[in-house]
Amino acid sequence: MKNDMTQGNIVKVLVLFTVPLILSGLFQQLFNWVDAFIVGNVEGELALGGIGATTALYNLFVTTIVGFTSGVSILAAQKYGMGKKEELKGILSSFLCLLGGSFFIIALIGIAFADSILMTLDTPAEIFSIGKEYLQILFMGVPFLAVYNTYSAVLRGLGDSRAPFLSVLVCSGMNLVLDILFVVIFRYGAAGAAVATVMSQVGMTAFVILYAIKKYPLLRFRMNKKMLNFSVLKSGTKLSLPSAVQSGSSSIGSLILQRFMNGFGEQTVAAITTAYRVDMVLILPIVNFGSGIATVAAQNTGAGNSERARRTLKIGVFMIAAISLCLTGLILVAGGYLIAMFGLNPESVQIGKDFFRAIASCYIVYGLVMAIRGYLEGTGDMFFSGVTGIVGLGVRIAASYAFAGRFGNMVIAYAEALSWAFLLVVYFLRFQVLCRRQPE
Repeated sequence: MKNDMTQGNIVKVLVLFTVPLILSGLFQQLFNWVDAFIVGNVEGELALGGIGATTALYNLFVTTIVGFTSGVSILAAQKYGMGKKEELKGILSSFLCLLGGSFFIIALIGIAFADSILMTLDTPAEIFSIGKEYLQILFMGVPFLAVYNTYSAVLRGLGDSRAPFLSVLVCSGMNLVLDILFVVIFRYGAAGAAVATVMSQVGMTAFVILYAIKKYPLLRFRMNKKMLNFSVLKSGTKLSLPSAVQSGSSSIGSLILQRFMNGFGEQTVAAITTAYRVDMVLILPIVNFGSGIATVAAQNTGAGNSERARRTLKIGVFMIAAISLCLTGLILVAGGYLIAMFGLNPESVQIGKDFFRAIASCYIVYGLVMAIRGYLEGTGDMFFSGVTGIVGLGVRIAASYAFAGRFGNMVIAYAEALSWAFLLVVYFLRFQVLCRRQPE
């Protein structure tokens, strides 16, 4: 089997699978970078703050989709490892129906109630109308993201991480061209950037569908009642729901923290949300190595090779630790310059630099968390991973409010680092328990 991860050098398997994931994630994040960079430099800091004020809310839906489809990917990888390739078609078609339909309805609700939601988040008045228009347009692309991530999840389960990279690469170029057209030339502001993003997401989705149809005949299906398999939905949801709940809860927590952060004023909103944009791109290698460990562990678990799955984690830990240390050095040196690129004033740039100094030294902790979590999820321990992630979020929120008086707006960084340390301890203890249960 061409995409078989149950044999061969583990380092090579992880690198070949993970590098395209990192690149696809990088270009996907560049969607937001390009929007923020062009809008910030053309329209100014208020427009950038309007985009930033919607980030946590929009990410609620995106991360829920990604979280749910990570479970779909684990199911597909396990079936592939078992040699049950014929079941992949039913996995794909069933979850396309479930997720595509569900998020179409959710997107309509989001468009209708965007005004009320932003008011609930205590969005500053100066950036309210910009944020509302930007968010409503972005909601139009949510159903396409659900379809795209479902296809990508099944392809990752097959061991193919090239398709998401190619689709995102093509569509990142499309997004850049459209941003220049709508924001720089037509001067449609943040709304123009949102239109560019949605059009690019539609193109990205079309690309990955055509790729899957052409390269994998086993993924082709007809539009009929047989495409929805309730047995597949049941087994897949068992793996997917804990991760989706965790991701959704994390985003709801981010909404709470967004409201908390809004209390520090629009300057902090613009600075910290821009810093998070940079941070999200830089930690992609960590996140995607965790996904690589999960997929390799899942295929080997499906094949009954638990010892190779554990070796994947041990090797992955060393790789991810090295990457984390390199990223720490990079952000400490270049973080301020990267934030300044988005057109922020010197005071906002300084807030962003302080944020990086507070959080970057803990990247190695985050890396170890993602490595162990990837292994646990790859072996099917999704429920524990999901519940622990939610508890970790509670730690982060509680610490933010408890220590705000002492650390001011930098409490956002310190609270997140504390939650990473909590997750590392709990995930490591869970790993030790599972090792004692499994045969060598």
